[in-house]
Amino acid sequence: MRTSHSRTTVLSVAATAVLAMALTACGGEDTGTKSAGPANSSATAAESAGSSQSTGTARTSGAVKDTAAAKGSTGTASSSAATCTTKDVTISAAYQGGPPYTHIVLTAKNTSGHSCRLNGFPEIQFLESHKENVPAVAKSKPAAPVVLTSGAPAYALVKLSDGGVDEDNEPVTAFSVTLTGGGGMATVKAPGSEGIAVDPAKSATGYWTYELRNGADDF
Repeated sequence: MRTSHSRTTVLSVAATAVLAMALTACGGEDTGTKSAGPANSSATAAESAGSSQSTGTARTSGAVKDTAAAKGSTGTASSSAATCTTKDVTISAAYQGGPPYTHIVLTAKNTSGHSCRLNGFPEIQFLESHKENVPAVAKSKPAAPVVLTSGAPAYALVKLSDGGVDEDNEPVTAFSVTLTGGGGMATVKAPGSEGIAVDPAKSATGYWTYELRNGADDF
């Protein structure tokens, strides 16, 4: 009877040990599963970060392209502005420097309320006896066309003579200015109460520019 009791006790202890081992094994698997969780979270975070960076780059590139397109369209709009006509601008003349008055300045002011383009140079005829246009000075030509916004002026320097007493000068109280490119013709009053003295053999004109430039307009 004592032998039987001892065996029963041994079996009980063995069963308890087996159960404990099983529980320990289960606990290890549990721990492994929990460790995998943060690793998966890190991977997910890395993927999200990569996705965000890609999206940010795409948006930046798009913004750059949009800006470039905007600049391009603005440039195109300026260069394609309609030609200024005599209805768009008011042309006036004033002395340049003091006596002897050898130069005048033409001013064309945009009074139209919209932008327009002044082409080339003013085509001037001072005298009825000389139908040829006053020749233009090439070095005064600007690099780009002159586009005038509403209210903006452009200028052209015009040489009348050399100021010599032996020149064949003729008095001019008014003269015609034709705008190149189909802009029409305007009659401009000469400055001064007695008008200006013009030598047709010495006269010359500069191109329309935003401002008179030293050197380029020295003729």
